[in-house]
Amino acid sequence: MPAPRSGGTSSRGEVSRTYIGWRYEVLLSHPGSAPRRPAPEDVDNTGTEWAAAERDSEAQTNRPLHIALCGLALLALMFPLSWTLRILPGNLALGGVFACVAIAAPVVVALLQSRQVVAERLARAQERLVAEREERDRVLHERQREHARRYTEWRAAVRAYEAQPCWYGVTVPEQAEAALVIGGTDMGWSALLNTIGMSRLREGGDLTVVDLTGRAVCGELARLARRCTVAPRHWVLPADLPRLTLGTNLDAGQRARILSAVAAAAGGEDVDADETLLLRLLEVLGPHAGINEIIGGLRTLLTSKDDSAEDDPALFLLTDEQRTRVRERCGQTPEVRGRAWELERLLAPFEAVGTRGGEDGYAQIKIISTDRASGEDAARVYGTYAVAALSELLEARVPDGPTGGRAPRVRPDRTRTVVVSGAEVLPEEEIAQVLTAAKESGVEVVLMFRTGVPAALSRFTDPAFLPVVMRQSGTEAEDIAQAIADHPGTAKDTQLRVHRLSDAVEDMVQAAATEQKEDPDSEIVDESRFFPSPHTESGAVIRDAAAAVPPLDLVRHVKSTTTWGRTTAQVEEDGPVSTTENHFGAPLRNIDLGSESLRELPITAALVLGPDGPVLIDTNPGILTLPTATLATVDDSRHTGHHTDVKHRESGKVPGHGGTTEERRHRVVPVNPPGTASGVATKATGSAEPPARVGADTGRFLDEVPPNLGPPPERLDWRS
Repeated sequence: MPAPRSGGTSSRGEVSRTYIGWRYEVLLSHPGSAPRRPAPEDVDNTGTEWAAAERDSEAQTNRPLHIALCGLALLALMFPLSWTLRILPGNLALGGVFACVAIAAPVVVALLQSRQVVAERLARAQERLVAEREERDRVLHERQREHARRYTEWRAAVRAYEAQPCWYGVTVPEQAEAALVIGGTDMGWSALLNTIGMSRLREGGDLTVVDLTGRAVCGELARLARRCTVAPRHWVLPADLPRLTLGTNLDAGQRARILSAVAAAAGGEDVDADETLLLRLLEVLGPHAGINEIIGGLRTLLTSKDDSAEDDPALFLLTDEQRTRVRERCGQTPEVRGRAWELERLLAPFEAVGTRGGEDGYAQIKIISTDRASGEDAARVYGTYAVAALSELLEARVPDGPTGGRAPRVRPDRTRTVVVSGAEVLPEEEIAQVLTAAKESGVEVVLMFRTGVPAALSRFTDPAFLPVVMRQSGTEAEDIAQAIADHPGTAKDTQLRVHRLSDAVEDMVQAAATEQKEDPDSEIVDESRFFPSPHTESGAVIRDAAAAVPPLDLVRHVKSTTTWGRTTAQVEEDGPVSTTENHFGAPLRNIDLGSESLRELPITAALVLGPDGPVLIDTNPGILTLPTATLATVDDSRHTGHHTDVKHRESGKVPGHGGTTEERRHRVVPVNPPGTASGVATKATGSAEPPARVGADTGRFLDEVPPNLGPPPERLDWRS
């Protein structure tokens, strides 16, 4: 098999991410109702009433003086009248008038002083009222400006809430050596493989799938790869053994280890003795001798020296000199002959490996699967050969080092992924070998076990591995439930939430599968021959490898090509479950971590056991086509988002934004976007913010908003 090329051009934090599903999470809570616009206070008429009361009091106080003045004026008029009528003499009348004037003068002065005092008092009161009115207007304008700021921030928070994502990508952590998937159905594994393949196609990475289920769970992945103009190279064993060149170009020691592992998986008892015998044969025949030649060498040990080998095709492949050297190097003791007989029997199914293999170039997507009719024993043997050969290739060693030996292993960026589905049939030694090789070579490994075999459960609590539990069946659900309860980070009485999208997609996919089985006229697709045409439906030329697929093109391909994309779109059309208006109110049913709940998980649901607790995800690749999905993870959103919390406005501080409200008045307030699983355990997760989408509104200035915004205040009922 050709050596893989470099899969990506960016660091792992940028592109080298293996997605395994989607997590539903609402990071931004609803900001609540809009802040109410401040209303002007009722007009205060106490000043006018007080002035009128002051004038009335003055009038009441000065009324006797006014009466006295009126009496003096009347008396002053009566004296001249009495003089004209000759009642009083003129000097007496004139004296009376002067007397009245002398008495009235101080009264008039007192009245004038009283009026002046009242006028000054009223003027001061009027000035005070004007100052109070100006202060009220100033406070009202300040409150209106504060309301405009709060309303703008509230509107930005509402937009961020309505536009935020709710399905976030879930990736294999960088520190994890491998992901261990336990349980699941064929359709669930198909969804998971599509999601993994989608992430590799998105970045132009390398993907190798070893499918030992015999059920062609990679069919959807192959169709998606072809739609992305990448031709998946597929081998179905044992039929395609002649075309399989995997492991044929390794050195003698590596090939001997591979073939001895195959013999052990087929029933061999002494692996070391088998490897030693094979090494001796390869010393004579050459490191690149075919397995048919190795079988000829084993038969040489079983035949006499005078056998011409004309009736045996395997022996005929070796020259007389080679047969002689094989007998001399390996010997013909009874023990060696018995070992050769056993090895020949166990390696006979691989006699044709690579006999018709050409110089194939690099293939970005490689699928090695076993035939359903071969049975579990054959899947174990063929799977051991494929995985053992991959383990040797993953070590990435240079053939000749500076000292004549092998050079140190090179660990490239983690842009390659190896998936083994049906790994429960493999020997535990091969599982450990591929994990070790992948760890040292920087390759991500996903091992999918149908049952909880010891090779999986023994690594269940190891922090270097990421356990993923899918739907369980049979009596093993109790053991898996106990392992989940014993996992570090799993709290007691943990409750998870299953979104109704998972249930709806499961029902529709199962109904479609049932209809296809019941329809006698339905076309049966041969999964061993994926799309021989060199062009896609759009006319694009299909290649063995392609550059990174843009996210929007990938969304379009997933929606149009895969069953999961079409089903998710149909569910969305029948009743939106992920739109902004309905998504956050969509029903979520709670489940526990008991055995019954594990048996009733949706086919695409998976329980990821991380250090922070269990998280329920959905492996459905069609979720990427939803408008509320994003490739960002929840952790990315919590660390890079911008969150505006209107509950903290009274303190003058905004979480996530530095400075006071006055300092931030002329800043741009970003309008946060969308794209969450949910099923995070119900313990507190803290505040979080969503990531900004490409093309989202960059923000608005607060001062552009007029102050009279928002609903008007309720008018007070004067009757109450």
